[in-house]
Formats: sequence, C-alpha cells, structure tokens
Amino acid sequence: MKIKKAVIPAGGWGTRDLPATKAMPKELLPIVDKPAIQYNVEEAVKSGITDICIILSPDKDIVKKHFATNERLEQHLKNGGEKYEYKLKEVQKISRMANITYVIQEKAMGLGHAVLLAKDFVNGEPFAVLYGDDIIVGEIPCCKQICDAYEQYGLGTVAIKEVSNEFIVKYSSMKCKKIEDNVYNISDMIEKPSLENKFSNFSILGRCVLPFEIFDILETIPKGSGGEYQLTDAMAVIARNKGMIGIDFLGSRYDVGSKYGMLEAAIEIGLKHPEVKNDLAKLIKKLAQKINS
Repeated sequence: MKIKKAVIPAGGWGTRDLPATKAMPKELLPIVDKPAIQYNVEEAVKSGITDICIILSPDKDIVKKHFATNERLEQHLKNGGEKYEYKLKEVQKISRMANITYVIQEKAMGLGHAVLLAKDFVNGEPFAVLYGDDIIVGEIPCCKQICDAYEQYGLGTVAIKEVSNEFIVKYSSMKCKKIEDNVYNISDMIEKPSLENKFSNFSILGRCVLPFEIFDILETIPKGSGGEYQLTDAMAVIARNKGMIGIDFLGSRYDVGSKYGMLEAAIEIGLKHPEVKNDLAKLIKKLAQKINS
C-alpha cells in the first residue's frame, strides 16, 4: 500500500536552542534560507506524501502562517517583475506543496502522545512520521527509502544508523539482525537505554513508517523514559509481536534540535546552495587558516 500520509510532531519547547526559541519556534529557525520544518515537509512530498499533519503546541501558530498563502507578499513580488520572479515561485511553492493540517498538543507529553493526536487524520492507513528535530538530506529522500521498504516487506519500518555510546543512551537501541544489504529485521527496541541494557548501537534517527495499529498500543502504554509517552515503547510491542524492518539509510542527518546540529546543517547545506556556496567555501578556508595558525 502506497504511503500518502505523514505526521510531523513539532510541539516541543526547543529548550536546547534557547534563548533563540524563547519566542520563535525552533522549527522556524533558518537553515540558510529555509526554516527547519520546511526541509521535512519537502522530504515528505518528494517521497510521494500528499497529506501532512503537523502537531503543534498552542503558541506555535506562526508555523501555520509559514505554510499559508500570503497574498500581500505575493503581490509585492509580482510588482517587482523579473527581479523577484524566482522568489515568487519559491514562496508560492510553499503553500502548494501538500495538503497540510494541524493538531494542537495542549501539553508536551512525549512523542508517543503527539503521534496519538493524529489518529483521526491517519484514518486507518499506514503513515510516515518525520521527527521535527531531524533533518536528513540525501540524493534519495530518507522518507522514500523507508516508505519503499514498508511497501516491500509489509512491516513497520524505521530509519536507523549506528551511533556512539554517547548518543545511544540519549536515543534508542535496536535488537536487530541483518537481512540483506542495508536492511535489518528488528525484534525489539528500547528508548534511552543504559549501556548495560542496550541491544546494539543501531538507533532510530528521525523517520519511521507505521501501521495504523500503533494507535491501539499508544492508547494503552504507560509513561516511559522521562515520564513521557514514548513512541519507541509502542513500536517495541510491534517489533516483539510481528517484527519490524530497519533501513540503514543513505543520507546525512542533522539534529537541528541542538545548537551544534543547526550550525552543522547550515554549513553543509550552505556549501551546496548555489547562492552562497562559493563565498562560504572561501570563508571556511580563511577560518581554517586562522585555526591552524
């Protein structure tokens, strides 16, 4: 079954990026010339997704404005003629990419709780989840890689990578066995394990495709790590009962929920951006000389 729906949880406080996120949602912090959340929406659309549900906290209405039509701005750009023709197309594209709906998460109670709020939107279908803090850039969209795997194997699918012990205790750990190439069978998983309890150093990094039955599990699981309802705990039930698929995905992942991740994404994406890549490369070389001197 083709995956046509995606959920993007974006209701967190953005505490790791404070004070920048005191008034501005972290999802709208710019990476070169686009806000972080737009990269995720574009990835979903390039993967064949047509309908997207963004989960927001009550004070993030400005995110809706970014994806809405701005007639005054469009008229201003039209009046500018050929000079603003490219920018007009870019602005119009934002509001036409997909059918975007919004659900408000009144209280931050974990990723599992955020996804549960999208039950009516999903309406019985399998769906993708793109974690708001993760931007993944690659030739083949990561979301497409896991959507294709779901369609091939018929099992819930997660995007995975091996990470260091430093990060495995902050993320999740997969009990997995290689099937072929970059494809793994996952039989269990744990959220934020201790090093003694980890299954492996493979962790979920920001993307999954889930069957609708995940909602029945989310409605019954207790609070987990951090006193929140964890999506990993619900997926672990499916992994133990039916098995899941892990895709060691192709692409570069950036944790834009952190200051370093934002800088890393801005630099690496900037080095590929036609408007700034040459000047940015010169700056980096200049700074490198200063660091090495």
